[in-house]
Amino acid sequence: MSTPTRRLTVAQALVRFLSAQYSERDGVRHRLIAGTWGIFGHGNVAGIGQALLEAGEETMPYHQGRNEQAMVHAAVGYARHLDRLSAQAVTTSIGPGATNLVTGAALATINRLPVLLLPGDYFATRAADPLLQQLEHPVEADLSVNDTLRPVSRYFDRITRPEALIPSALNAMRVLADPVETGAVTLALPQDVQAEAHDWPEEFFAERVWHVRRPAPDPFELAGAVAAIRAAGRPLIVAGGGVHHSRAEEALKTLVDATGIPVASTQAGKGSLRHDHPADLGGIGHTGTAVSDDLARTADLVIGVGTRYTDFTTASGTLFQNPDVRFVNLNITAFDAHKLAARTLVADARAGLEALADALEGHRVDPGYEAEYRTGKRRWGQVVEAAYRAADETAVPTQTQLLGALDAIVGDDDVVINAAGSLPGDLHKLWRARGPRQYHLEYGYSCMGYEIPAGIGVQQAAPDTPVWSLVGDGTYLMMPTEIVTAVQERLPVNVVLIQNHGYASIGGLSESVGGERFGTAYRYRAADGTFSGAPLPVDLAANAASLGMDVLRAKTVRELREALATARASDRPTCVYVETDTATPTAPPAEAWWDVPVAEVASREAATTARSAYDRQVADRRRHL
Repeated sequence: MSTPTRRLTVAQALVRFLSAQYSERDGVRHRLIAGTWGIFGHGNVAGIGQALLEAGEETMPYHQGRNEQAMVHAAVGYARHLDRLSAQAVTTSIGPGATNLVTGAALATINRLPVLLLPGDYFATRAADPLLQQLEHPVEADLSVNDTLRPVSRYFDRITRPEALIPSALNAMRVLADPVETGAVTLALPQDVQAEAHDWPEEFFAERVWHVRRPAPDPFELAGAVAAIRAAGRPLIVAGGGVHHSRAEEALKTLVDATGIPVASTQAGKGSLRHDHPADLGGIGHTGTAVSDDLARTADLVIGVGTRYTDFTTASGTLFQNPDVRFVNLNITAFDAHKLAARTLVADARAGLEALADALEGHRVDPGYEAEYRTGKRRWGQVVEAAYRAADETAVPTQTQLLGALDAIVGDDDVVINAAGSLPGDLHKLWRARGPRQYHLEYGYSCMGYEIPAGIGVQQAAPDTPVWSLVGDGTYLMMPTEIVTAVQERLPVNVVLIQNHGYASIGGLSESVGGERFGTAYRYRAADGTFSGAPLPVDLAANAASLGMDVLRAKTVRELREALATARASDRPTCVYVETDTATPTAPPAEAWWDVPVAEVASREAATTARSAYDRQVADRRRHL
């Protein structure tokens, strides 16, 4: 008996296959590939482009982008807001279109977020060789520029024959839907193969549901973790992004309410507890709060939940200073669970937290410890209020006063997006997260240019949710192009554009490590050849307006508050433009160190002074074995 088949091109077959893929967790289904972003060129216009046209919007929605990297950022923002249960694809032509994907792919994989990349590739038949935009390698004829995507992809394949698509497409879905394996997945598609017809088995297009597992903890590991927690006098939970990906926030709250164990959060984990929960201590590490970092230094047990322990979290190995400190790591990925020589609890975050809560019934930390961290939390609340407060409503706002103005008008479901510059530090220390999806910081790759396209992705995932993309002038100049996409799609993303005339964050870092703010200001060249002249006459607000946004200029604190309220009420893409006061320090200083090596020998005093300070700090680094 013959197997029913359908004759389609490779590109048509791939689009049909993707339209029938679903994820499922806790009985709820989502389209695994909910849409495709694309910019077309000769490498994909007659293949994937024609296939999307033929399939139609109901089968596979198409989104038009302006920059390939930005399309990946939009897809990543979408997937993160939907807890990795739904993703988007990105198709590009060959050559620069494909290589523009690399930064976005690295960001996705580092942050463990799913995105499907479909770059065009050279002729598999070598019928035209070399062709436009082909990189010729003298000893590796099968190499293409798409191979740059191999190290930043969790799965990579080049489809050189139609038959190869079937196992590769199935593997791609497996990786995208797997919370352990997920990240960027790349299927490189030679342009001749995309257009080649094949008789496909009908089973290939059957609806498939990829179950997203919630593995429970191993009983032996659970018993060890429970014993360690019961024995600890000063335990501290470090909540990472895995709490959100698992939707484990309620399970974390249940555990904390019962045990009194305090919670500090990474950039990805902030909002795991509401900011006003008595045990929520805010951010941890170099950009953390004083209360979090003080407790981290004296903790005898650190319980990591869904965290990768980056150097910002550990203060480059200097934060956890108790000589007897030990670690218990609850993580769905064994690779991360084993960090810092921890006792491991390899499991889904929600399943693991629920198991811990059951096994720890009746256990609670010492009342004196609770009183200590609650006092520290109240003190830090006063620091936040002082940073947010503006004594003069007619003055130019500082950056922290801008955050205070935004804090006053957002609702529990608003989403605040940021990735780079000085804002991540201020937000991590000061932002009062009201809901689990409100604080959207991309700090695994800290990629300038992420914020605006990610805002589009979040707005697609949550159409009725106010979205705020916070960007400085340096970040804005990296990638403002997707404003056009927001306008085209009528997505009411709000861009808060902060003008501070340069790379303010790196300028401050440069000064602290002896770099004297070299190359960080946006100014004219002075007579001595340095960039120390007058600020450049760049009007970024006019630029945003020229791309189709409504623009509100705010010069004072009062005008800023009014502009933010107007933007939130608008149904159009809106930019709030403000030049902040950088001379008045209102941000609290760093509460923990970050290792940026300083020149060991130098002739300039700033560098030699910074090196002396560096040597004192690095002496506190520990290897937890």
